[in-house]
This record gives sequence, C-alpha cells and structure tokens, in this order.
Amino acid sequence: MSLKHSLLAVLVMLVWGGNFVVIDEGLDGVPPLLFLAMRFTFVALPLVFLVPRPQAGWRDVVAVGAFMSLGQFSLLYVALDLGMPAGLASLVLQAQVIFTIVIAAAVLREAPTRRQLVGATIGTAGLVLVIVAHGATAPILPILVMLGAAMSWATGNVIARRAGISSGFSLVVWSALVVPVPALLLSLVVDGGHEVGHALTHLSGTAVASTAYTAIGASLLGYGIWNSLLARYPASAVVPFVLLVPVVGIATAWIVQGEVPTVLEVIGGIVMLAGVAAATITRRVRRAGPPEPSATVGIASAPR
Repeated sequence: MSLKHSLLAVLVMLVWGGNFVVIDEGLDGVPPLLFLAMRFTFVALPLVFLVPRPQAGWRDVVAVGAFMSLGQFSLLYVALDLGMPAGLASLVLQAQVIFTIVIAAAVLREAPTRRQLVGATIGTAGLVLVIVAHGATAPILPILVMLGAAMSWATGNVIARRAGISSGFSLVVWSALVVPVPALLLSLVVDGGHEVGHALTHLSGTAVASTAYTAIGASLLGYGIWNSLLARYPASAVVPFVLLVPVVGIATAWIVQGEVPTVLEVIGGIVMLAGVAAATITRRVRRAGPPEPSATVGIASAPR
C-alpha cells in the first residue's frame, strides 16, 4: 500500500478505535436502545434515497442488518450501559474473528486452514484469560453480553458471505434500515415511554455529538475510506490494520476515562490479538484465487 493509503487506513482505525469511548460517553442520560435507534436513523437517512440498493435479495440485506447492525450494536450498547469498560469492549469484540471461522466451518463447510486453526486456538486462550481476569474484579454479565455482540457480528459475516454480498457502502446504508424501528420499540418496552420521551427532549450536547460521530464518522466516513481501500488492494494487505482498533480503543479509554486494564487483562489481550493476527494475516500471492474466509468475512466486513 502507498503511504497515503496506509495513513488513511490508520485514520479509519483511529476513528473506529475511539468509537467505543464516544458511545460510552454518549450513553449518559440516553437509554442504550434508543441511542442505537438514533445512530442508525442518521446512517440510513437521507442516503437511502441516494445510494443504490445492494445487488442482493431483500432477505439477505435484512438478515445482514439484523445480525451485523441490530444484534451486534444493541448488545454492544447494552454491555456498555451495564458497565463494560469501553477499552476492554474494543478488544473482546474482536472475538468475532474466531466465531466467524467456527461458524463458517459449520454452516458453509469452509474448512479452516492450519494457520486459522492455530490462530483461533491461541485467540480463544487469550479470550478466556481476559474473561477470567475481568471476572475476578468486576461483574461477568457485561462481558458475556459483549461476547453475544461478537457472535452476532460473526453470524452476519457468514450470512453476507453465503449470499455473496460484498462489504460495500450501499450495504452499510440499506442494512441500517433494519435497526431504528425495532430498537425504538424495544426501548419503549424496556425503558418505558416516559423515559424515552424525556431522553429525546433533553438530549445533551455529548449525546448529539456522539450520535454524529458514530453515524457520520464511524459508519459512513470510515466505511467510505475502508471500502475504497479494499477495492484497490488485496484484503490481506488491508485487513491487518484492524488489529489497531483495540489498541486505540484501550488507549483512548485510558486517556479519556482513566480506564486501566489489569496485568492479566493486558496479557490475555496480547495473546488474543496474536491469535487473531495469525488467523487473518496471510502472505500475499500473485496467482488469482478465492480469498480465505477470515480475510473477507472476519474483521473487515461489518459496519461499526
């Protein structure tokens, strides 16, 4: 990759890594599911009237939106609202790479390579260490909810691959339509109409700025750049940049929120990222051939 495009990739990682703290800060005073509905309303509108529909059936677009966007982010927002540290959330969410390899093998009969099996095993060991370390000092429920978010993302990855849907900008916009109404209805059921109404009429500047950042920066701008890089370069050259996301996320949480992970959490995180790297980073080859599952449906294909 050229220096210019490498810097653009790093810029996207900075935006995505900071996204977790931005969401966490924006949740103050706003129910998580309502906040989710707000974000994806602005991801979909007005662009859905300007961007062509993805070249895929409605069922596939809805299914991708249901798992990648609604499922993943509703659980992410709820986990943060329950007290999941933002920096640690950016790390645990990368378990989706491991889950994607496993689900793709079971559903699509895509046999993982030896490198992917080794990476998944190492990553799982690191993830277990993170869970044990975090559970020793804090409630375990938020991290379990985060694992549910990672599982939902991985399921969406496999659906997108089975349907042959690329990680295009149009998929981000059109699949966002799946989120706002169900998220709002769930918020009304869980939080009650009074709390939802109060939150909407008393939005803080932080909540508004967070919504703008997540919708415009993380989802639209981030994926506009990311998809252009994937179109220009092999996935094996682009995908590894995503390993910077938890690094940026943890650093941002430390600077902004004073979140300091324990020594065991750091060790577990390093082991987990080493496994993810082993599963996703492949040597570039010149001959044409189908991409490995992890390169196309692992880290790089879901909207954030």
